[in-house]
Amino acid sequence: MKPLQPISSKLRISLGILFFVVFFAGWSFATFGGFVSRTFLADPITMLKDGWWLLSERHFLGDIGITVWRVVGGFVLASLIAVPVGIAMGAYKPVEALLEPFVSFARYLPASAFVPLLILWAGIGEMQKLLVIFIGAVFQIILMVAVYVANTRRDLVEAAYTLGASDTGIVRRVLLPASAPDIAETLRLVLGWAWTYVIVAELIGASSGIGYMIINSQALMATGQIIFGIIVIGVIGLISDLAFKFANRFLFAWRFA
Repeated sequence: MKPLQPISSKLRISLGILFFVVFFAGWSFATFGGFVSRTFLADPITMLKDGWWLLSERHFLGDIGITVWRVVGGFVLASLIAVPVGIAMGAYKPVEALLEPFVSFARYLPASAFVPLLILWAGIGEMQKLLVIFIGAVFQIILMVAVYVANTRRDLVEAAYTLGASDTGIVRRVLLPASAPDIAETLRLVLGWAWTYVIVAELIGASSGIGYMIINSQALMATGQIIFGIIVIGVIGLISDLAFKFANRFLFAWRFA
């Protein structure tokens, strides 16, 4: 291995699969070998049986669907507001001076701390869940987008001015195309964070969703169900992440050539 030396796609996939094989082998060894009590950590077979029971008897697909809807809804709402604000902050220094102190302050506030207030303001319905995700994602997206836009190469901007571009033309024809791949990558990363926020939202005041199932399983000490719910989140997150990567490579093929 050499630093930053690329590897083939086949080797990358093989190494990724190898890690999961080793992980499940270690898990099986710890539980079937009696090194960890199955009361506190279910073995893989028990986890699969509990997962099948959840899907076939407890309509867990409905919980998965409502959680995915909450993640997508809160994330899209945050993106629709954060991306334009971030572009404005990165492109115009007065806007940055006005908003950056507050955004920098707000992004350190944990979304989970807002749950009691959001329950008071919005009740325990879907709006409260969406707002938790919104608060957790919007400030992160704003700052990251602003940084990427502000870091656009100055020679590109100066060349555009030399060719007669207007101020709005600079934003539309230079800043946005130059930073678009990085903005898309930012959205991909923050979508992963949104999954952590939705589980926090569903742990309190929810009657459906993956987080609701997990907290109920905790009361029953059903660790197999808890692990299955966690794995489902990971699988959905991995699928969405791969879809985002594929879309980014398709839209910005020149960046990944």
